[in-house]
Amino acid sequence: MKTLTTRLAILYLCFSVISISYAASNASNSSNTAYIINDNDNVNSEYSLMHVNAYIQNVSSRNSLSLNGAWSYIIDPYENGYYNHRYEPYDQGYFKNKKMTKPDDLIEYNFDAAETLQVPGDWNTQKQELMFYEGTIWYHKNFQIKKKTDKRYIVNFGAVNYQAIVYVNGNKVGSHEGGFTSFQFDISQHLQNGDNFITLKVDNRRERNQVPTVNTDWWNYGGITREVSILTLPKSYVANYKVALNNESTNTIQGEIWLAGSKDDKSNKLNVEISIPELGITQQIKANSQGKAIFSFKAAPELWSPNNPKLYQVNIAYNGEVIKDKIGFRTINTKQDEILLNGQPLFLRGISLHEESPLTNGRAWSEADARILLTWAKELGCNFVRLAHYPHNENMLRIADELGLMVWSEIPVYWTVMFDNAEVYTKAETQLVEMLRRDMNRASIILWSVANETPNSDSRLSFLTKLISKARELDNNRLYTAAMDTHSSSKDGVVIDDPLIEAVDVIGINHYCGWYYSVSEKCADIVWQNPHNKPVVVSEFGAGALSGKHGAKGERWTEEYQADLYKYNLAMVMNIPGIQGVSPWILKDFRSPRRPLKNIQDFWNRKGLLSESGVKKQAWFVLNDFYQSLIENEK
Repeated sequence: MKTLTTRLAILYLCFSVISISYAASNASNSSNTAYIINDNDNVNSEYSLMHVNAYIQNVSSRNSLSLNGAWSYIIDPYENGYYNHRYEPYDQGYFKNKKMTKPDDLIEYNFDAAETLQVPGDWNTQKQELMFYEGTIWYHKNFQIKKKTDKRYIVNFGAVNYQAIVYVNGNKVGSHEGGFTSFQFDISQHLQNGDNFITLKVDNRRERNQVPTVNTDWWNYGGITREVSILTLPKSYVANYKVALNNESTNTIQGEIWLAGSKDDKSNKLNVEISIPELGITQQIKANSQGKAIFSFKAAPELWSPNNPKLYQVNIAYNGEVIKDKIGFRTINTKQDEILLNGQPLFLRGISLHEESPLTNGRAWSEADARILLTWAKELGCNFVRLAHYPHNENMLRIADELGLMVWSEIPVYWTVMFDNAEVYTKAETQLVEMLRRDMNRASIILWSVANETPNSDSRLSFLTKLISKARELDNNRLYTAAMDTHSSSKDGVVIDDPLIEAVDVIGINHYCGWYYSVSEKCADIVWQNPHNKPVVVSEFGAGALSGKHGAKGERWTEEYQADLYKYNLAMVMNIPGIQGVSPWILKDFRSPRRPLKNIQDFWNRKGLLSESGVKKQAWFVLNDFYQSLIENEK
């Protein structure tokens, strides 16, 4: 039993209320939530913000010190660096970074002599002996900083899989659970001017009460998998913001800006300024006592779309800091069984993909990774990508904005999470809020997804419906969906009747005709019944093929088998009533411990249209031809 998952983190933030993991409505129940307030601070002198709004968005636009690069590491499968021999947390653990001061000192670890791992990066693909490792690894890095008394210092982690406890100069600053969302801690009181060190206990063990749970179909990459930085901010600063087109109008830009940090005589008198230079807009806004500034103004922006992915520079200025972002403006709605982008119906020509690097075959994180993967999708003929099965790194969303690719973004409520467990619900909602708060300004995201292939039950229906309701409170400018595989069979085919359909805007369907059941030739003859007046997206279909393996089209694992299945399944898809999109499974082969078949899978899921090295299989060309025909028909 791990104390990390049962502990409440420290309840209030140093010097300010900084969000690190969850919405305030459930903060008291969340094991990975930390509010830290210094005992010497007056709570009334701080902006008291909900978690979601105190999160510091757009960290790449802030003044920061990168902690990317080499980190020392120590493998700790028995967690000796955290527990004593009675399995009690130990106050002199590895995080103290103790040094020998005399010859008879007994210290059984030494970060200075340890090997290193690169951050960002998973440990699995950097060290062969760690390929299948699940457990604790300690990360450690020395750094220098010129500390100023008039600044706040916030450490930002893009993602750590799965559980992280963070220490600065031997002091615990917070903990976080969840492997695919960013989190932050105010470390101002623990920093020293000059030399400092930061230490993390990272644990990627799978547990039944986690999100995702113990069984998935992707590699359990451990480590500090995304970028790390220390933000240098004014004492009072802009934290989160939302700038969007009114979803019912194309001539009104509106939103909110949230301040965090100290309230003093100076900051109380300051306005927040938002400007969009290309539109000739500048507006001064006064925040209320809670640090919230609301704005709305008339504008006539070019609308973002796949054919015209127009982005505007938006500047937000406050207290000597200017935050710059590139934001697209568009509307997304449904009308009966149509999806409307900027009021016009469209068909989602998509592909699913995992966050796996085409450069290293480990966890993707960089702009280069994102650009290669999404350029492949564009080359395929896509205007849409499904980022499965968890929130991807921020580079993926920003490049999608730039390239004009619409996005389905998802949390890892996958297969058999414990739907009847209140703690698990809290973890899922935490990850949902963390996904929304980071990416709420990305025009490319049109669909938030709350689940993939979850078994039907009353507890599951309540769990997922509650998630969707929570998300709608935070973002009503997007559509909500889930990938479902629990529809009923009829004598002629399939009835779309999952009860979750009542809660979603777009029906997602995963269906593997010709691979997990039946044969490819029969797929096109399936009769689908859709009694719901809602759009349908086939979020998955597919088949495995080893790149370069050829044979008869009925021979499993050959490129011919995969290509033939695609032909029949595409015909099936277009016969589904209400069909408005498809995102076959999957762009590229990816690692999975569930796939051990020697000389075929070798721990790779082979359903990719591309091999792990980017070689196109025959099915790539089948889907590309299909999408080109749709493009021609749209003209």
